[in-house]
Amino acid sequence: MPVLEPVNIVSARFECSALDLEGCPDEILPEFAFIGRSNVGKSSLVNFLTGSTDLAKVSAKPGSTKTLNFFELNRRWRLVDLPGYGYAHVARKDSKKFNKSVMEYLRDRPNLCCVFALVDGSLPPQALDLEFVEWLAANEVPFVLVFTKSDAANPGTVQANIQDFQSRISSWCDGLPDTLVCSARKLSGRTALLKVIDEALKSVTEGVASEIPTNEPPKGRKSLPAAPRRRPDRDSARPW
Repeated sequence: MPVLEPVNIVSARFECSALDLEGCPDEILPEFAFIGRSNVGKSSLVNFLTGSTDLAKVSAKPGSTKTLNFFELNRRWRLVDLPGYGYAHVARKDSKKFNKSVMEYLRDRPNLCCVFALVDGSLPPQALDLEFVEWLAANEVPFVLVFTKSDAANPGTVQANIQDFQSRISSWCDGLPDTLVCSARKLSGRTALLKVIDEALKSVTEGVASEIPTNEPPKGRKSLPAAPRRRPDRDSARPW
C-alpha cells in the first residue's frame, strides 16, 4: 500500500474530544496542534486546510471550542483543534489563568510534533498572543507562527504587524520561528502550511527508523513501530 503524502489529504475524520490529557487518544500518531485567540479564525483555517466545510465547527460566538478535538488525517497523523485562549489569560506570573488541560497537553503530550500558533495579522501585536508565544518558548514547545486574516487589512499593514510581532519575540527564541501567512477567505497559504507538516512527518519517520535495532526483533514484537511514542528530539526537530 503506497504511503499517502499529507499534502494530498484524501481522508479526514473526527476522532474524539478530550477534556484533559488523560482523555486524549493513544500516542501512536504524530500530532499537530492549532491554537490562538478565540476569534482568530482557527476553525475556518482547520476546515480550509483539510478541504472540508464542516470538519471543525465554526461559530459566530468566540470561545465556542471547550475541548481538545482530535481529527485523523490520511490515517497517518492528527490535527488537534485546541480551545482558544481569549478567555483564559496566559499570564507569566499566574499560569493558573491559562486553561490547565491545554497547558498540560502542550507541555506533556509526547507525540506532539508542532504547534501552529495563530495570530490575527490584521492587528498590531496583542498582549495575549505575545504572552502565549513567550510561554511556548519558555517551555520549549515547538511552534510555527501562522498569521491569519491577511485579507482583512492591506498587505503593507499585515507585513508591518508581522515584523513588529517578530521583533517583540526575538529575545525569547533562539532564532525566529517559521512564519506563515494564511487566509481561509482568500484560500491562500494552505500549501506552505502543509509543507511544514510534511517535513515534520518525514523528520519523525527518519528519527524512528534510526532507532530501530539492526538485529532480529524479539518474537511477537513488531520490527517497526507505526509512529513514535515520544516527542522528537527537540534539538533536531524544533522549527525555530
